[in-house]
Amino acid sequence: MTITQLNYLLAVAEYKNFTIAANKSFVTQPTLSMQIQKLEDELEVTIFNRKKKPIELTPIGEKIIEQAKTIVNESNRIVDIVEQQKGFIGGEFKIGIIPTITPTLLPFFLKSFLKKYPKVKLIIEELTTTEIIKKLVDGHIDAAIAATPLENEAIKEKPLYYEPFVGFVSSDHRLYNNEYITEEDLDLTDILLLEDGHCFKNSVINLCKATNDTSNAHFNLESGSISTLIKLSKEGLGMTLIPYLHTLDLAEEDKKYLKQFNETVPAREVSIIYHKSQLKMQLIEALKDTIDGIIRGAISFHDVKIISPISKKKAV
Repeated sequence: MTITQLNYLLAVAEYKNFTIAANKSFVTQPTLSMQIQKLEDELEVTIFNRKKKPIELTPIGEKIIEQAKTIVNESNRIVDIVEQQKGFIGGEFKIGIIPTITPTLLPFFLKSFLKKYPKVKLIIEELTTTEIIKKLVDGHIDAAIAATPLENEAIKEKPLYYEPFVGFVSSDHRLYNNEYITEEDLDLTDILLLEDGHCFKNSVINLCKATNDTSNAHFNLESGSISTLIKLSKEGLGMTLIPYLHTLDLAEEDKKYLKQFNETVPAREVSIIYHKSQLKMQLIEALKDTIDGIIRGAISFHDVKIISPISKKKAV
């Protein structure tokens, strides 16, 4: 039994196809099949039911795959231990970022991080929270930046900052003449929302006094883009809530539509997250420290400031 054979097992278990697994493992399909067959012969068990399409794990195969994940992770940890001992921060580092964070946070830290850690090859994917959790569990990304808490026992979370919500209210909206807005002012029947799959949508719904029933609304639109929601709001089709960092990119003429919350400011917790068995902790800490420094020292907007993790009690 070898680590290579176990990696081949994991690939077939994930893709449920020997040809695809071989391509992903950068070997020929006969080579991969021969190694898996050799392992099955050694163990005297059948790991995959090849008669099924797609291929399925046998009951004993499911147990072997779980153990294989542990063994492969622990073998990789040896390299990680050596690199940490040497103080080396480099190599490939795959991270996922949710769409409502990518366009605003990424430009702030990316250049600074790459300059500080030139030996790191950063691979970034824009993913929904559901996709992030799956890829972390499957080991396809090393870490992610997402809204938390996730309440997932397999995922560890390290808060980076607390980002306030800001209202974007068109000139003909009922709240436009208000100096400030409150949570009690919010009503789902006239709020433009992101589509399903965005955790920011759930955060907004939780703030609203109305139920999820929008049957009394003139129309129901859900978009995957905050910039689209802003444009629709300007056309008088409703108000929307946007994360604070998105307000920094608004044209000056559009900032007149912004409405801050009075007193209690709802905010989302943004964290760097990773699997509980994750390696590359030195890279995760390096990314966290970089973002911490930028957020704490560079971002403010009039009388609204990013709420730091220290002020967690003020966040909602």
